[in-house]
Amino acid sequence: MKLKSLIFAALLAGSYQAMAQEISLIPQPEEMKETTGKKFVFKSKMKVAADTYPGDSIEWVFENFEKEITPATGIRFKNSSPKKADICLVLNKKLGNEAYTLNITDRNITIEAARPAGFHYALTTLKQLMPAEVFSATAVKSITEWSVPLVSITDEPEFGWRGFMLDEGRHFFGKEVVKQVIDMMALYKMNRFHWHLTEDQGWRIEIKKYPKLTETGAWRNSKGLGWGDHKPDGQHYGGFYSQDDIREIVKYAQERFIEIVPEIDIPGHSQAAVASYPELLACDPENKHEVWLWQGVSTDVINVAKPEAVQFAKDVIDEISDLFPFGYIHLGGDECPTTKWEQNDACKKLLSEIGSENFRDLQIHFYKQLQDHIAGKESSKQKRLIFWNEVLHGNTAPLGTDITIMAWVGANAAAKDAAQRGMETILSPQIPYYINRKQSNLPTEPMSQGNGSETVEAVYAYQPMNGVPENLQSKYKGVQANFWTEWVCEADTVEYLMLPRLAAVAEAGWTPQAKRNYTDFENRLQSQQKIYELKDWCYGKHVFQKK
Repeated sequence: MKLKSLIFAALLAGSYQAMAQEISLIPQPEEMKETTGKKFVFKSKMKVAADTYPGDSIEWVFENFEKEITPATGIRFKNSSPKKADICLVLNKKLGNEAYTLNITDRNITIEAARPAGFHYALTTLKQLMPAEVFSATAVKSITEWSVPLVSITDEPEFGWRGFMLDEGRHFFGKEVVKQVIDMMALYKMNRFHWHLTEDQGWRIEIKKYPKLTETGAWRNSKGLGWGDHKPDGQHYGGFYSQDDIREIVKYAQERFIEIVPEIDIPGHSQAAVASYPELLACDPENKHEVWLWQGVSTDVINVAKPEAVQFAKDVIDEISDLFPFGYIHLGGDECPTTKWEQNDACKKLLSEIGSENFRDLQIHFYKQLQDHIAGKESSKQKRLIFWNEVLHGNTAPLGTDITIMAWVGANAAAKDAAQRGMETILSPQIPYYINRKQSNLPTEPMSQGNGSETVEAVYAYQPMNGVPENLQSKYKGVQANFWTEWVCEADTVEYLMLPRLAAVAEAGWTPQAKRNYTDFENRLQSQQKIYELKDWCYGKHVFQKK
């Protein structure tokens, strides 16, 4: 009897473990309780009741959810009264903007949220609770019963900014790849796509007033970028997004509650623009200028002392503001050599006029003119400016505190510096959040930067806002992973290096630090492999290998 009891206990423990493994949510919710009993089983035809919401429609959010799961499941939904509904979406204005509650019994599902975003995230969670085959693009005949476990979830993100940046200035991937990146972000409840659209090596967005930016600036004579023994290959290479492409991608992101933050990197990292309009932008227009073929930092920066260059930047911002109906524009500000300014009479004269001896302050003066231009726009086109943390090396007083600092180099110290100056900040540490870097030291890793030390575990181990005094914490908007493409020119390599590290960054942005645990995360991560396979996404397999 004792042996039988032990066997029964072991089997019971195994069944509980199996049940627990079914719930592998990423990011981990703030609070989740499992309840005993049968599962909730979806019928082929379901009844849904949704409260009305002015402007953004909760019904629209649910319709998007239906479009996502119906191809795999065949489940259809129709509107109903709350009393007869299988799924109820209920407004609860006491909750935060992105918060939700999700209660699943064996009879019905109830979701509460204050805004459409909360309902969207609740339905994202519901989708993750379903068998992974729900992510199939075609009908899944092997599953005859679609169900979810009985749970009660109360959830809200730790940070309002949960971002990912893709650099397309150096290599161009096209709108289908960008949509796929947005899908990856949406899977993990990330909400800011930072789109790096201009560089020394390429200008990727159509600007109607300045057609040479894409006629000239979007193309170069090498696909691979030179570095050391790697020489430019002479291949005609490039590409750009038309304004219609931009609108299509913006709409796609909006449907997934992702805001796009366009980056126009000026006045540094601007050789492609200078090559397009040297007469307007160059410090030395008499010399030859071409779209750069190399990695690293070019000294061919915009001449900020030329009124024509300032007007150019204002015009670009005007068109960008119309294309991206969101609250932020990123203007770069990193790695801007002052060499040509120091040799230019107009720049030296302007520096004296603004009462400074620090050529870095010419950049701040340039940004101040753009900030004032934006401030003169109607309220619907107002934008807040984001800069890389190098702008802190100049006198930022003219810009005030209504700017946001993206902290990447010496990120923790830079973010604290910005917060102490009264500015908002976003944590984007080069190590380990630059997830274009190799994620293992195996010889099979694709060519990229780093030595493989930025593993999934290393990315997960970073603790945002660790040790930050309470009086500064309100200035920390959130976290962001960055993907730079000096070495990466193929879309499948982008996917491979993003996944599954993107999930680790997403959990840092959503889940309370006290609930984060790498061993638990790695266990939950195992369920994602099937999703990646169904989506036909490339990914790093290291953490999925049997141990």
